[in-house]
Amino acid sequence: MDLMEAIRLRKSIRGYKPDPVPKEILMEILDIATRSPSTLNSQPWEITIATGKVLEDIKRGNVETLISGALPNPDVPMRLLDGVYKERQVELAKQIFELMGIAREDKDRRAEWMQRGFRFFDAPAAIILSADRSLDESRTQFDLGILSQTICLAALNYGLGTCIGTQGVMYPEVIRRFTGISESKRITISIAIGYPDWGFPANKLESKHEPIENIATWHGFD
Repeated sequence: MDLMEAIRLRKSIRGYKPDPVPKEILMEILDIATRSPSTLNSQPWEITIATGKVLEDIKRGNVETLISGALPNPDVPMRLLDGVYKERQVELAKQIFELMGIAREDKDRRAEWMQRGFRFFDAPAAIILSADRSLDESRTQFDLGILSQTICLAALNYGLGTCIGTQGVMYPEVIRRFTGISESKRITISIAIGYPDWGFPANKLESKHEPIENIATWHGFD
């Protein structure tokens, strides 16, 4: 697939077919993606790929912990959004709920939708990215962001969809229980990956993006 086309076509997929993703394809994607640039070529990423029973155990553990009322305790805490950034988040949620036919007052379906995020949107595989705690957090986050985008773009070449998310790693103790990731590693982000179910309503979402004139300034041009 042409790179420019891949960038335009990439979108968050929140509904997947149950078909497993072959290990060989995932290896090819990661082999390409790990050519991503990193700070001082530090290549800080450590990659855990889960599928089958292990992933099902993580999904179940995440949801059980959520339902228990336990507060999320991610290795990388997130600040709440405010201002225009919060407005964009709310607009995205409204679009998704409209597509899914979830009414504002329907607390049960909203709760189920939240659980779906903690289940990696029921994808057949998940890629979990972590890095050593000794590394500078801000630089490492930047590097893992680059890697995440590259994984998502490479996946399109194999007809796969992806969704980068934090919900799947909100309870790092669950991830560690079933994967053995060391406490010395900072579990940062997850990527749901699988073959898109294009009949799933939320996959029809076309998120809005700010026009360039709203976010870019130009200097030194005639």
